[in-house]
Amino acid sequence: MEQRRREMHQSKESLLFRSGDPNFMTSLVRGLEVLRSFSQSDGVLTASEICERTSLSRAVVRRCLYTLSEAGYVQRARDGFQLDIKALSLAQPFLSAANSMPAIAQPYLETLSQEIHESCSVAVLDCDDVVYVARAATQRIMTVSLGVGSRLSSNHTSLGRVLLSPLTNEELKAHLRRNPLVRHTPKSIVEKRAWIKSIRSVSETGYAIIDEELEIGLRSLAVPIVTEGSKLVAAMNVGVNANRVTNAQLRSRILPPLLSTAEKLSSRL
Repeated sequence: MEQRRREMHQSKESLLFRSGDPNFMTSLVRGLEVLRSFSQSDGVLTASEICERTSLSRAVVRRCLYTLSEAGYVQRARDGFQLDIKALSLAQPFLSAANSMPAIAQPYLETLSQEIHESCSVAVLDCDDVVYVARAATQRIMTVSLGVGSRLSSNHTSLGRVLLSPLTNEELKAHLRRNPLVRHTPKSIVEKRAWIKSIRSVSETGYAIIDEELEIGLRSLAVPIVTEGSKLVAAMNVGVNANRVTNAQLRSRILPPLLSTAEKLSSRL
């Protein structure tokens, strides 16, 4: 697991500028990184914005965009570029495969959402980010629209706290060096020791609660999803409007069905 984690955190620059390996296609990695740069955007990016997001030169980005455009994955839009419809074909096999995490998790989320009348999600950790792989939404409670494929920082999300919980204190400190704590709201935990303590508490309680740390008005509760051998592979959460649901109600009303659903999903994996 630790070897896998080290591989996941291999610096982006080492891949984008890798040389000396005749079997490694640096140009392919750069093209994929240009495609990835469109995540967490409003859909349209200028070449300069892509350069900033990828650390690639303008000349390299220009060639990547030209190639992706010719292949039908990117098109010009307004003053920049946006993904073309063909880009959907890259994710579709993963999303629709019968044995994929999204396909397996979706019915469990929908059943849970109908039971508690709240929005539910399943996410995994991709390097340092939380990536949503399945979601059942009853209403929009965040200013950011979330869906399958959405990415959020793991620092101030309940899903992130659970997914980071297997890390040692030293690994968490390394994580913070890569991803400094940001004060999104007055309630955001930005002191390192307090933040690490909040991660450690997940192992003790079996869940994580975020109380308006990412966005005012949003509370969320997350629990782990594990495979045989107690290997953490994902996290499941419920997001609620803080004006309607207290932390005590999260624990008393939401936590039991959330734990039950996560256990059922874990048994399928």
